[in-house]
Amino acid sequence: MRRLFFAALIFVALGPVPGTVQRFPIDDWTQGASARPLVLAPQTSGTLRFVRGWNLVSPHSRFGGLSGIARIAPDRFLLIGDNGYATRLAFDHDGRLSAFHVAPLPAPPGWPDRKSMLDSESLFVDRAQGTAWVGLERINQLWRFDDALTRLEARHAPVVLRDWPKGRGPEAMARLADGRIIILAEGGRDDPRRNRGVMLAGYPGALSAPPTRFFYDSQDKGAVSDAAPLPDGRILIVHRKVGWNPVFTTNLSVADPDEVRPNTILRSRTIGTVPRALAENYEGAAISVEQGRTWLWLVADHNFNTWQRSLLLQFELTDLPPKKATASKKAARKPAA
Repeated sequence: MRRLFFAALIFVALGPVPGTVQRFPIDDWTQGASARPLVLAPQTSGTLRFVRGWNLVSPHSRFGGLSGIARIAPDRFLLIGDNGYATRLAFDHDGRLSAFHVAPLPAPPGWPDRKSMLDSESLFVDRAQGTAWVGLERINQLWRFDDALTRLEARHAPVVLRDWPKGRGPEAMARLADGRIIILAEGGRDDPRRNRGVMLAGYPGALSAPPTRFFYDSQDKGAVSDAAPLPDGRILIVHRKVGWNPVFTTNLSVADPDEVRPNTILRSRTIGTVPRALAENYEGAAISVEQGRTWLWLVADHNFNTWQRSLLLQFELTDLPPKKATASKKAARKPAA
């Protein structure tokens, strides 16, 4: 994750406890973890309803920095960290952790083992194809793995991403039901023309049409940290704002990819904010649908700081604002010259 300037000021002001004390000064490769249930009453009203959550704790030195999540089966998840490691975990019917394993993402022979070359920020799994796709921010590449993240199959450096700043690469990536892939940079700047987005017609290397460049206006919701496809064809976008108390505020919104037009501005509609009691640095999102109900899963990046937590949350999404019958061209306005 790109370190935001204001976050740095906060860390400096608070001293060694919040910002400079890192976990695990000595390497520990223990394949074990605990999932501590979060004590917060389930919500029964609002669009974003908290259901349950856990604080994931492991002595494994490479567990954490969680930046992407895929729900691969009921209560089974695949996570990636911005340190280039992947985690597989599962829960039993009582919500207790039943499986946990951490391993490095496969990389080409001789690939540099440093964060700048392995900064994995976005993830989606295509179960029909048996593949998983990961966006690497600092090198602006998309890597294709098998769906268990145990084998690297291909690397792509799309031309459309090559001029993106190294610290503002593919932070969020979602594959739509029709095969299109939408990618958003971290953004969060006041001028939306500096917040980049791209729509791919399909998988890199098999594109049936040229990519569409656009811009995203977060409208003061914060910097984009992830996106996930909704069952109605729209996407949910996760935004992170850095402040003082709480340090992190997470705002959620929905946007319609059908409103994307070349070199225009896409906007979204806010649907909720993660409750203050659960405030953390959420960087991964996944959507699942079961028995006609839509669930949102969020995972937090603890930055390997002792004062942060690796939280996994489940929400139910209800009463979302209706999708427009016809995409409005007015919502995607051309930026001023």
